[in-house]
Amino acid sequence: MNRRDFLRRCAALGAGGFVLSNRRLQINVGAKRPNILLIMSDEHNAGVTGCYGNSVVRTPNLDGLARRGVTFESCYCNSPLCVPSRLSFTAGKYISRVGAWNNDCWLPSADYPSLAHILNAAGYESFLCGKIHYDRTRRYGFTEIGGNMNNSLKEGKGGRRAAGNLDPKDGISGRFDDFYTADDSGVLRHDRAVTEGTTAFIENRRASDKPFFLLAGYLAPHFPLIVPEQYWQPYEGKVPMPEIPAGHLESQPLNYQHLRIGFNVEDAPDETVRKGRELYYGLTQWLDDEIGEVLKVLENSEVGRDTVVIYTTDHGENMGEHGLWWKNCMYQHAARVPLIFSWPARWRGAQRRSKACSLLDVNRTIAELAGAAVPGDWNGDSMVGWLDRPEHRWKDRAVSEYYAHNIASGFAMLRSGTYKYVYHTSPDAQHPAERELYDLESDPGEFNNLAGLPEYSGRVADMHAALVGELGEEPDEIEQRCRADYARGYVRE
Repeated sequence: MNRRDFLRRCAALGAGGFVLSNRRLQINVGAKRPNILLIMSDEHNAGVTGCYGNSVVRTPNLDGLARRGVTFESCYCNSPLCVPSRLSFTAGKYISRVGAWNNDCWLPSADYPSLAHILNAAGYESFLCGKIHYDRTRRYGFTEIGGNMNNSLKEGKGGRRAAGNLDPKDGISGRFDDFYTADDSGVLRHDRAVTEGTTAFIENRRASDKPFFLLAGYLAPHFPLIVPEQYWQPYEGKVPMPEIPAGHLESQPLNYQHLRIGFNVEDAPDETVRKGRELYYGLTQWLDDEIGEVLKVLENSEVGRDTVVIYTTDHGENMGEHGLWWKNCMYQHAARVPLIFSWPARWRGAQRRSKACSLLDVNRTIAELAGAAVPGDWNGDSMVGWLDRPEHRWKDRAVSEYYAHNIASGFAMLRSGTYKYVYHTSPDAQHPAERELYDLESDPGEFNNLAGLPEYSGRVADMHAALVGELGEEPDEIEQRCRADYARGYVRE
């Protein structure tokens, strides 16, 4: 089915009812359906949130949302990088299925069947306020409010580091120079505008209006780690340093060694690491205050009771753990994301779900809540049944991929049960593929790679087969497609 036929079919379905994503159930279009407010931050390490067990950070508004909602403990991003993760979420498919390889990419067409497009076809109005990292010419069904915050031009180019080139760079990354306190920064200005645009929209929305889907896209706590002094002071000297056992860095896969060198984060002074971690906590608290303003306005609005609130992020932040900063890897700090659903009219608060899920499952859940017809080739599964009933049978599986910059070859991850499996494709004839396997129950720090032990060979084989089944092809084949796409780039009109 081409895009035009798909959209025509969605419109036809909108006249009578919708076939939901994971159960054949007709929805009465005349029935009141919830508004959906999705708050998506950027680079939020789930472990730096009170409701995820952190006793140092101050996140009262997210913690309050968790008390009013359902918290997912093992949600994973589609890719530990901004644009691929967000484009995958937009499209409802794994990044390798839509060519969302790196931050210089877009979806195959402006009218690609996206989450916003199918919700619009179901009678919703979809709005975007804030950064979602789209190309300046594409909004994929969203109406932008609060100003133009997506103004980049995507070229589709990319490359690989030479596998054998592990020569360290001089000095350390200039990004570490942006670890300081100040009352203003590009991130702070952007996010204040998002809060202003989002609250204005909610205040002016009437209960009699069409249901809305609003994505509020914040940049914090993404670097640069610049935050007002009063947000840093509570954490000075209180944030523990990263745990890095002796020999761990040397034992990491080749790609992670390349990440440290490519981003030039090796040998960062302890004081820089300590200050950066403290500032990250402060910036997370600052973000929590901005979200609190939105939630307060929503609570006092006409539409508050009928609005599902979802909080998540595009990926995490390593904060120096495993010798890494930023994201770009499959360790928990980068690949796991916070996820909270709150709608007290339907779900009792203070609930938790521990099994694995992904942002593609969030996508499908939003579609079902909206009664939208989902394309048959989308990935993910709706979690509505699981939200309704904690005993609901759930797949307990998530996939994430990384084919972007500062690596020798692409890699993909499967989380299933308590185990996480990562497959690093072969970069060249001299460097074979590498594997990681961690039992997160006994080894939450991911320091003990089990993949090479004979007693785990069966589990490795089974998890690799499951990963290939999810993606539809071998990661090595995906890597070759990615390299070919990088060489071509885009031809812009």
